[in-house]
Amino acid sequence: MTKSKELFKAIQGKNLLKLDIQYFADKTLFELKQNMTTVGQQLQKTENDLAAAAIDTNKSTEDIQALQKSRDDLKMRFDVIKEQHDAVEAEQKAKFQADQDKNPVLKTDDPKAKVTAAKAELIRATMKNQAISDEARAALGDGNSTGGEKILPSTMTTELLHEPFVKNPLRQVSTFTQVTNLEVPKITFTLDDDSFIDDTQTAKEMKAEGDVVQFGRNKFKVFVPLSETILAATDTNLVQTVDQGLQSGLAAKEKKVAFAGTPATGEETLSFYGVGINEVTGTTKYKAIKAAIADLHEDYRDNARIVMRYVDYMDIIESLANGSSTLYNAQPEQVLGKPVEFSDSAVDPIVGDFQYSHFNYDPNLIYDRDKDVKTGVELFVLTAWFDHKIKLKSAFRIAKKSTA
Repeated sequence: MTKSKELFKAIQGKNLLKLDIQYFADKTLFELKQNMTTVGQQLQKTENDLAAAAIDTNKSTEDIQALQKSRDDLKMRFDVIKEQHDAVEAEQKAKFQADQDKNPVLKTDDPKAKVTAAKAELIRATMKNQAISDEARAALGDGNSTGGEKILPSTMTTELLHEPFVKNPLRQVSTFTQVTNLEVPKITFTLDDDSFIDDTQTAKEMKAEGDVVQFGRNKFKVFVPLSETILAATDTNLVQTVDQGLQSGLAAKEKKVAFAGTPATGEETLSFYGVGINEVTGTTKYKAIKAAIADLHEDYRDNARIVMRYVDYMDIIESLANGSSTLYNAQPEQVLGKPVEFSDSAVDPIVGDFQYSHFNYDPNLIYDRDKDVKTGVELFVLTAWFDHKIKLKSAFRIAKKSTA
């Protein structure tokens, strides 16, 4: 028998108190409020009709008794719905209070502690496939109150994409933005004619490839394994674990594509070594670097930096020192003539103005959960889209030791 038929039979049999209460428990608080309003209005109308019938001499005793029975039936029905409504409302209030007590840091006036607590709540809720509280969303700058989307809140996105990462030297020198469908000019100013561009290589490049750079969307994922111990740890430890994992993953992906000697299919234009930057050779890497600096046009040479492997730099020092310890204490800029950033991924030193190396992320990073089927470990997952463009190849040189 369906629930609606049970309800009808119970009403007809004047046995509402024995009605399966679970029928009402399945309804939301909003539906219960609507039901109370509907039945309450019917009850009020019946009571008014009964009062009017009691003083109407044209009404028979049977008419009044029928109205009394209808009123009593509606009164029992209203009481049952109200009882369930009050129970559901009390349960929701208790759950809300429990959530507040569970994460009291959200009540603090310390903005940093509140954000940390909100991050921890988001991570734990994601791993349990649950929604987070409105208070946590507000602390993270998330304007979405539906809980349906999995877009990373603005506070977390900003920190992930704009905090400097020690493990990625390009974070210190390249341009980083966060704009959907970004388009930027290759040069930052123009005159009434293009003859002001003294570097013929730059002029040829702009004529061949255009003066606007369009950024695409290359999808990748970062997985952070989380054990039960970490999930049960303090908010600070949990957030640090996830943040460090995501930051390291983003930095590793940036370095991998930017320095790829043999770029993956579709990622050729993301690598310094895959876009056709001019190579300058020398009998040693030291001479190749010096020649590369000299080969740059003065517009780029003034702001030039060198990105190279530390082992190559130490080989240069050892060769130049000739037994003396003086050079070992010198700054790399004093030795090579330009500031140096070290990366073990830069197999051949890259010399140039790195403001023309530009990373752009789509702001809508997505978070989710997954499971490593091999180990059974739960994973916090970040899906991101980004692109890396060398806006002007003529602003760079690759220094290579000649094989002859």
